[in-house]
Amino acid sequence: MNPNKRFAALASFLFVLLFIAACGLPFSAATPQPTSAPSATPLPQPTPTPAPKVLTVCLGEEPNTLYPFGGPNAAARTVLAAINDGPIDTVGYEYQPVILTQLPSLENGDAQIVKTPVQAGGQVVDASGAVVLLETGVRIRPAGCRSDDCAITYDGAAVIEMDQMIVNFRMRPDLTWSDGAPLTADDSVFAFTLAGDPASIADTYLLDRTQVYEAADANTVQWWGKPGFIDPSYFTNFWQPMPKHLWGEFSASQMPNLDISSRSPAGWGPYVIQEWAAGDHITLTKNPYYFRAKDGYPKFDTLTFRFFADPNAALTELVAGRCDILDPSIRLDNHAALLQEMEEGGEAQVFFAPGMTIEWLGLGSSPASYDDGYDTFYQKDRPDIFADPRTRQGIAYCLDRQSVVDNVLLGRSAVPTTYLPVEHPLYDPGIDSIPFDPSRGRSLLEQAGWRDTDGDPATPLAAVNVKNVPAGVPLLLDYVTTTATQRRQAADILAQSLAQCGIGVNLRFLSQNELYAPGPDGVLFGRRFDLVQYAMGVNGIEPPCRWFTSAEIPSAANGWVGTNVTGYKNKEYDAACRAAQLALPGEQAYVDSYRATQVLFAGELPAIPLYYRLRVSAARPGLCHYDFDATANPLWNVEAIDSGEACN
Repeated sequence: MNPNKRFAALASFLFVLLFIAACGLPFSAATPQPTSAPSATPLPQPTPTPAPKVLTVCLGEEPNTLYPFGGPNAAARTVLAAINDGPIDTVGYEYQPVILTQLPSLENGDAQIVKTPVQAGGQVVDASGAVVLLETGVRIRPAGCRSDDCAITYDGAAVIEMDQMIVNFRMRPDLTWSDGAPLTADDSVFAFTLAGDPASIADTYLLDRTQVYEAADANTVQWWGKPGFIDPSYFTNFWQPMPKHLWGEFSASQMPNLDISSRSPAGWGPYVIQEWAAGDHITLTKNPYYFRAKDGYPKFDTLTFRFFADPNAALTELVAGRCDILDPSIRLDNHAALLQEMEEGGEAQVFFAPGMTIEWLGLGSSPASYDDGYDTFYQKDRPDIFADPRTRQGIAYCLDRQSVVDNVLLGRSAVPTTYLPVEHPLYDPGIDSIPFDPSRGRSLLEQAGWRDTDGDPATPLAAVNVKNVPAGVPLLLDYVTTTATQRRQAADILAQSLAQCGIGVNLRFLSQNELYAPGPDGVLFGRRFDLVQYAMGVNGIEPPCRWFTSAEIPSAANGWVGTNVTGYKNKEYDAACRAAQLALPGEQAYVDSYRATQVLFAGELPAIPLYYRLRVSAARPGLCHYDFDATANPLWNVEAIDSGEACN
């Protein structure tokens, strides 16, 4: 049949059916029912691919290198936290194992102290903590001795038993490098070997005091300290693994210049580097071999790092949604007021974390010119203004440090009492703080022999009967610090408060390079100041009592290297600090000795703690699990950071 005719007939038939249905007439039983056409099978629809979740972290500078022994800057250390998880995290002033099954301890048996025989010519750690060859006249601690009282002088012939620490570090068995190769104990031993090479930038303190570092089996590393070395932080003496299968064919001197070690190193953490666009960004993607991948980590598919030296530009990018996190390598501490407004307006989450870095006012109690003897007869030396502790204490009472915290840091920090933060487990809460009290401060100064001899409150006090100070010398001090905005603001407030007590101040602002220039000519390390404002901190959480020991005084004898820039000397303090360093966590002597150093420090005041330096970070609203911590790497838990419904 012609197709046109077939279509016309079908149309007529359908018209009749529709007409009958419209009139309500029933179909005849004999009338054949039309066969229903089969339902069309719906075509499968493509599942929409969700857009990858991208986390953007903005850094204050471009990483200089990602090679751990190449001297990575702060930005690089943040990036490395995304490539390597751990191996040990420091969070809330506590250590947490990440790729170790547990932290070794004397209690769980992974650490032990054994007696080991030593004889003349062997390397040991002597009673002062130095690594020496055992020979006649060397002071050592025999086995079981933990104090200076029981130290002996070696006779040059006897075989002596000394204490030796042995520690086992047990690694998780499911660790893999980002290229799929197994991560083993040999990789940690390889890192130890690299660290010991002169071409590497590494702290040699622990290296020098390590006798053996070796793989006991595929997942266990064993550390042996040299005889006489009792290390309170022994449970951290694990070298971060490095990929021997990728780097083993190269020398340590080549590492800083190789892409596989400095720009795209393999890791075991949540992310792996895909691209480094110099001067602009670094892009990382999920590491499929991450040992926590089966648990759904990391939460973001892509991690991008961007670089902003200008804090204002970084804040603009945060508001615009092009930065999710502003890393503390961006200097936001001078933008506290703006950040507070952004937080109140719901434009950002803001994090202020006072930590182990303190801003200090050093008192030049022992300038370098005193090292060859204190001489005022020929007026070679500056008068010993700070000899009387009442003068130092009086100055402390005359410093309105709380005003600096309130006005410069918007109340986000605090005035320290000792060299440790209040949150530190070894902080001594029994030490009285020194508030701003001009009346009390002036009274102490008068007790030390300073008087208002001219009746003019606008002029400095003068010496009348001050120890080591000729009569008539005014209490007029040079106050030196850098040109940084925050320091200028702090110095202005403190100078005004000192004036209320009759203490005159000449403010001098130097460049960073001038203040921190090496001795003997540098102001800080050359010990050439009356008052100096500077910062001092540590990366770890071990109490830094050594900052103020006699051994840390910068001088010609040690190449002008040391943290005790005020020249403070106190044998009792040195002994307490040494006892603390010889004790182990969990022992009462460990707590007692550290608290003794804090009591001595608070009474002597070789330097006055002004305020805790803030680590400042910000994040966009809606981001969760960014757990910014005073003692941790900013991205210590980057794998858990999330957004969207997961945050509800």
